[in-house]
Amino acid sequence: MRQITVDVETQGVFRGPIDPTALELTVACIHDSSTGQMLGFFRDELSSLWPILERADSIIGYNSEHFDIPVLSRYYTGDLTKIKHVDLMKEVKNVLGRRLKLDNLAEATLGRKKTSNGLEAVRWWEQGLREKVRDYCMADVAITRELYDYALKNGSLKYRDFDGVRDIKLDTSTWELMPAAAPTLTHTLPF
Repeated sequence: MRQITVDVETQGVFRGPIDPTALELTVACIHDSSTGQMLGFFRDELSSLWPILERADSIIGYNSEHFDIPVLSRYYTGDLTKIKHVDLMKEVKNVLGRRLKLDNLAEATLGRKKTSNGLEAVRWWEQGLREKVRDYCMADVAITRELYDYALKNGSLKYRDFDGVRDIKLDTSTWELMPAAAPTLTHTLPF
């Protein structure tokens, strides 16, 4: 099963209603389970990302259903929502009834924090520090992938609450099942 773990960074921040498609993508980073590679694509390189996503059996992300996929869809002519998708934030929210920050899960489950935050990445981009933004995005992809693997192996993730570290039991039984008839996406443009 080819799984693509994805994260994106954008220019600007939300002002008013939250509409991720109103933000400009700066970089999209992935981990490709079929090769073990971590790859980063700036906006002008997205044409190299589409064939990878089109051949994916599933996409893994954190808040990807409501942020990363809508941002990417702004630049893609096909429908990325047709690819099987595991959004770890959604899985956690379905159990807890509330959203948790990726940093909270990373620290409690993996014993380390994120390397920075999205607002800092916006500032770095404005300062012309493109590689620093890509490195930050790749670090978030690595954390997301490690959390996915941990949850798959243990059936849970950990988070820090007021009373200390707690477990979140997750049903991972369908995460790696292949869809009965996975659609073939062929929307990559030749230019």
